[in-house]
Amino acid sequence: MRLVKMGLASVNVTVGAFARNVDRALEQARQMAAEDVTVGVFQEALIGGYPPEDLVQWRGFVENQWPQLERFARETASFATVFVLGVAVAHQGLRYNCAAIVAGGRVLGLVPKEKLPTYGIFYDGRTFSRGTPGMRETYRGVPLGDLLFRFDFGVLAAEVCEDIWSPDGPMRRRTYSGAELVVNLSASPFRVGQSDSRREQIATRAADFQCTIAYSNALGSNDGLIFDGGGYINQNGKPVAEEPRFRQGYFTAVVDLDRTLRLRTENTTWRSDHEAWVHANGLRVPILDCTQVVTTRREGLRYPVPAHGSFFLPSPDTRRSGREALCEDILDALSLGVGDYFEKTRAFKVMGIALSGGRDSLLTLLIAHRYAKRARPENPGGLLRAFYMPSRYSSDATRDAAETIARELGVPFQVVPIEEAFDREMEIARTMLGGGEVTPITEQNIQARLRAQRMWNWSNSSGGLFLQTGNMSERAVGYTTIGGDLMGALAVIANVPKTVVMYLLDYLLEQTGYEGIRKVLAKPAGPELAHNQVGEEELMPFPILDACFFLFAGEKLVPSEMFDALAVMFPQVESARLKGYVEKFSRLFLQSIYKWVQAPLSLHIGNLDLDRERALQLPVVTSSDWTRD
Repeated sequence: MRLVKMGLASVNVTVGAFARNVDRALEQARQMAAEDVTVGVFQEALIGGYPPEDLVQWRGFVENQWPQLERFARETASFATVFVLGVAVAHQGLRYNCAAIVAGGRVLGLVPKEKLPTYGIFYDGRTFSRGTPGMRETYRGVPLGDLLFRFDFGVLAAEVCEDIWSPDGPMRRRTYSGAELVVNLSASPFRVGQSDSRREQIATRAADFQCTIAYSNALGSNDGLIFDGGGYINQNGKPVAEEPRFRQGYFTAVVDLDRTLRLRTENTTWRSDHEAWVHANGLRVPILDCTQVVTTRREGLRYPVPAHGSFFLPSPDTRRSGREALCEDILDALSLGVGDYFEKTRAFKVMGIALSGGRDSLLTLLIAHRYAKRARPENPGGLLRAFYMPSRYSSDATRDAAETIARELGVPFQVVPIEEAFDREMEIARTMLGGGEVTPITEQNIQARLRAQRMWNWSNSSGGLFLQTGNMSERAVGYTTIGGDLMGALAVIANVPKTVVMYLLDYLLEQTGYEGIRKVLAKPAGPELAHNQVGEEELMPFPILDACFFLFAGEKLVPSEMFDALAVMFPQVESARLKGYVEKFSRLFLQSIYKWVQAPLSLHIGNLDLDRERALQLPVVTSSDWTRD
């Protein structure tokens, strides 16, 4: 047996906070070393934080990472552990996103990221250069390039994030060149259902290339991107261990690398592919001998036996239901996003919400409170403020619902009527129109803007974080007010569809039993900016609206194709009405781009987000002519 104890670390880092990021990593490194961890794996861009975006164009942002890497090496010099962590370097006019191998007080090598994504929320290709097969450079006396590392426990390969997602990534040539253990440093943002995809992809790579993979992901939220942490160890396609997500810390597991080599000898397909690759390429990745640098402590390790005591019977099923997994993941992600924005900006003392008694502001409050329970368990409500700002159209039911949930959560609650200011603004608008009458939509917008203005005034004077509460579905079709309910410092649920908002509230009602949630759900959803206003009556049923959004913005179907899909999905809706919904959605979506590009920074939880800088890059000035057959 050749036992190796792996440690996978999740460190909540802040972009640019080099010393603090390394301090947090050192804390975990010390603990891992005390547990005789053989290899400790940290995340991509550990020192600089991710995503750095154009900050890497500042020479100091890149150059000043190196002293912190050297400090990490110095302070772990006495540890019998090999560490791999992410750092950026600038070499000969090019910038590289690297995995640094550290042991025995030295930086032993740097391996640049090769696959640089420029899709979705990623812009790596804009700011970094690619590592290349056969690359062999020296940076500050340290080998930089396409390298493997031999230690007393075996041969290690390091790679960065996207390198593992391509079947044509560096893992192929490195395992064919002798790598047994591949460590991947990642900064892969949270997306709904992504953990299952990661698990499957890693298992596929480990089976394809007959190796042991240790994958460690970034944790924390930076600029709306949420990283859920966690990690996976997979040996030759077999899951070994999985690190919990959404928590800072590390996780350990023992693997037998002799098993990896034995399975290679038994797998005739892998052997044939290896022979063909060597014959066709002839390129072997060089192995640096590091066996004299550090002597790992592995004599106390024990063979990894199943915790339930059987190699043949399945372990107890501890998986969550699909409903619980979806809801808890979204709620954990959004509360982490709110909390990290609040803490890392270091600009705010408290969080505030315009609590309308409706679904969107309720969910936003519950998410913020979820963070507050973790940050200040003795008095979570003390971190929050709720303001109910009624007009003549506000109902007693919504006021009661808002007041009830605030009381249940222990959140200070204030009623601040806008009626007097509403009358004044209406009169001023008529004056500016030369005595003309204000349109109904303007009457609604005045109310929304008064509420936003008051929230900003409160924010400016209290050091409060003004949380914007709008959902993705209504934002997509412009059912929102510029300068009003579209405003805030952070848009918490701006990328959560309305049907998901309601699903989450149903789930939270089941879990908590809060009477305030029940009261909100008892009333039809509507903004209460006019008499008896119901959102689905003014737009369309929310399930149809969300389906339209997915098909048009996600699947990129034109209206005629959307109609064909929706006719199958909603056979109970008459054809003419369904066609009208499709045409209405397409028209409103394209007309509303100018609105949602002005929205505040939003939290990302899916591949389809309304954020022009991150996901859906659409021109503001456009015509809908192309949508017609």
